[in-house]
Amino acid sequence: MSFNAWGFNKNGWIKKPGVGDSIIEFIKEKDPDIICIQEHNRIRYKQLAQYPYRSETPYSVPRTIQAIFSKYPIVGNGSLDLPGTINNIIYADIVYNQDTVRIYNTHLQSFSIIPSTDNFSDGEKSERTYKRLVSTFSKQLEQAEFFREHIKKSPHTNLVCGDFNNTQFSNVYKIVKGDLQDTFLEEGSGFGRTYDLWKIPLRIDYILADQDFEVLSHQNFDERLSDHYPVMATLRLNSHE
Repeated sequence: MSFNAWGFNKNGWIKKPGVGDSIIEFIKEKDPDIICIQEHNRIRYKQLAQYPYRSETPYSVPRTIQAIFSKYPIVGNGSLDLPGTINNIIYADIVYNQDTVRIYNTHLQSFSIIPSTDNFSDGEKSERTYKRLVSTFSKQLEQAEFFREHIKKSPHTNLVCGDFNNTQFSNVYKIVKGDLQDTFLEEGSGFGRTYDLWKIPLRIDYILADQDFEVLSHQNFDERLSDHYPVMATLRLNSHE
């Protein structure tokens, strides 16, 4: 599963009580073997005791917090120090039977723009918005290339999860994806919405898998527990057929 949990609503952006606990209950109900959380809240790990192994963005890195929780042993991990940003990519090497799989949890540059007609109709605000969009796209491309260089050196079979903050039609997605399988394109259905922008359904959260995996299923969820919607896929390593 991959889920941008928006800090488990610690800032109260969703105006109803108990949202963070509802996220925990949702994860427990769906019970994925591995979950990648973007915009994590460190104190929540105690509520996810079904996962004996976890890796998080290091305390020493002043960035948004990503976490990987696993039912399988984690034998190695790391954090990619993306330059000039608060965004972050982490990875964990997980032992599954006799294989080691590297899981990347990615959170690429956010746009940080509050959608409003004013931002695009007012001349001065529109110009600032446009410059911010251009800057964000440029930073995302830089991060995508940074990631691509890292994964090329990975000694393991790879899974890439996360919030790319861009659609499947973008160069950012194409660079990160490379020759990986997109589980939604393999086994998903419908729009695959993971985020709403002005009520327009966008797919900006992904699970990508090496060709060594067979994609058995992909599911998008409608639970409104964050500004993103979670996704989950079932995969089988071809070596375990």
